[in-house]
Amino acid sequence: MMEQLPWLILLLPLVSAATILFVARRVPNISALLSTGSALVTFVMSILFLGFGDDAVVPAYPWLWLGGTLEKGLVLEIGLQIDQLSRGMMFVVTTVGFLVHVFSLGYMRTDDGKARYFAGLSLFMFSMTGIVLANNFAMMFVFWELVGLSSYLLIGHWFQKDSAADAAKKAFITNRVGDFGFLIGILLVWAISQTVNFDRMETFFAGNPEVGSGLLAFAVICVFCGAVGKSAQLPLHVWLPDAMEGPTPVSALIHAATMVAAGVYMLARVAFLVEASELAAHVIAWVGGITALVAALMALQQDDIKRVLAYSTLSQLGYMVMAVGLLAAEAAMFHLFTHAFFKALLFLGSGSVIYACHHEQDIWKMGGLRKKMPLTFITFSIATLSLMALPWVTAGFYSKEAILAAAWHESAPLFVIAGFTAMLTAFYMTRLVLVTFFGKARTEHAAHAKESPPVMTLPLILLAIPSVIAGLPFFYERVQATAPEHHGEGSMLVLAASVITLIAGAGISFWLYKGASEDPLRIKLLARKFYIDEIYQGIIRVFQDGVATLLSIFDRYIIDGLIAQLPAYATASIGSILRRLQVGNLQGYAFLFALGVILLIWITLFNT
Repeated sequence: MMEQLPWLILLLPLVSAATILFVARRVPNISALLSTGSALVTFVMSILFLGFGDDAVVPAYPWLWLGGTLEKGLVLEIGLQIDQLSRGMMFVVTTVGFLVHVFSLGYMRTDDGKARYFAGLSLFMFSMTGIVLANNFAMMFVFWELVGLSSYLLIGHWFQKDSAADAAKKAFITNRVGDFGFLIGILLVWAISQTVNFDRMETFFAGNPEVGSGLLAFAVICVFCGAVGKSAQLPLHVWLPDAMEGPTPVSALIHAATMVAAGVYMLARVAFLVEASELAAHVIAWVGGITALVAALMALQQDDIKRVLAYSTLSQLGYMVMAVGLLAAEAAMFHLFTHAFFKALLFLGSGSVIYACHHEQDIWKMGGLRKKMPLTFITFSIATLSLMALPWVTAGFYSKEAILAAAWHESAPLFVIAGFTAMLTAFYMTRLVLVTFFGKARTEHAAHAKESPPVMTLPLILLAIPSVIAGLPFFYERVQATAPEHHGEGSMLVLAASVITLIAGAGISFWLYKGASEDPLRIKLLARKFYIDEIYQGIIRVFQDGVATLLSIFDRYIIDGLIAQLPAYATASIGSILRRLQVGNLQGYAFLFALGVILLIWITLFNT
């Protein structure tokens, strides 16, 4: 039974999605219950899954054998990796996934596309589970692309809106750019190690430490491109904020807790590759650090409640990626674990606010919701404090401390960036809570808002619990035990930096925004997100114009000139020459006849 349990966890959501699409599509309520039921069962099984011993053996099934031997060759299989990493990630995916399903029962209650929506959720759960359990790069890449498809369908759920359809296409295309590099990286790693299986790959690099060439660095950076796309790191970050056009539960499921974390999980799975290339590790660490800083700056001036959280997600993912580059994958996964709960809570809390305000998302059109929505306010505040890393009280504090400690010991510049980013986080989250929940209602929708129904508030309460306590056992058992060097000399300095940045960021924000009816801080560069989207649009426009010009030249000179006009000109010219022979003169015809007879005699004489 224990050998079959992972396969059941993997395949049950697929069965749910197929049943909804082919059988229950016309009965939305049954579709919703079917999808939610499958999420509940996978959640329960993932708890049993935690009982697996490390490196449990699950039989793999052959898929493709493209030459070589089992140990050395391109052998593709459908196999599951059961270890501490996959069990922990599976618990995150199924827990958050189930609570998002429950929340969606209320949020999407009257939606016309409810059946299609829940089928998309089930397909996403299947895809994400495949990434977590895959024991080789080839299988992971297949599910990686399925997650891209799932996100495309869910982001564009309200495809009648041009903004939602455009956001879905933007997410899909941007991720394909990163995935192209990911595929190249997989092929290069196979060319070096002659395997795509993670265990055999790790054994190869452990036994061949001299394999640290430029080719390996290039291969690891290409693999990292997949994480840059999926986890929305610079410069492929532009899709994630626009993806907020999808339903808010989708934002919580895909873009806060699981899908965007897939890139970090993949890097943690192949951490031995990062350790094998110092150059690649530096690149990964700095991309993560810069992303954390830039995204936090962008969040300072966003007025859409979901976009503030979206840029916050970008920033926190930057923390995780930076930790992987600093060879602290345990710290990255620890923060992924805690972040999943409090960020899902923040997104679902924002969904509760949006639902109560008749789908208004501008925080400056809210206000005064603290007393009207007490449960949402309390749970949202708990998640905010966890994101701000309130010392010793919240889960986010312990996981963020592990990353800051790694930065302190490995790179002083990155430690400064991480500390300043922490201050910015306290600033924009305090701003968000003050403007949304305090002061007076600024619109009629806010004035008449009321608490969301229990089916939506219950997941908020359940997520608030791990937002506080999730860090405790993992902090002492995982981070401290596996990386004691991060808690020795300098730990008090790291703690002091955390407390100072928290007080400074929250204090400045409180001073600026307490009782404000409009934003006193208007920085256009940050509000326009450093004009990166405009730069990309300009590049695409120039490219389109260049391609259009080349096609015009090709059409004019090749198609019209060589292919169409040249044969016509040649035919006309030949016809003009022949026309001169048809003059209607008897003497001329006699001359041509005699010339032909002479030519015929000459050919006959000299060819015999």
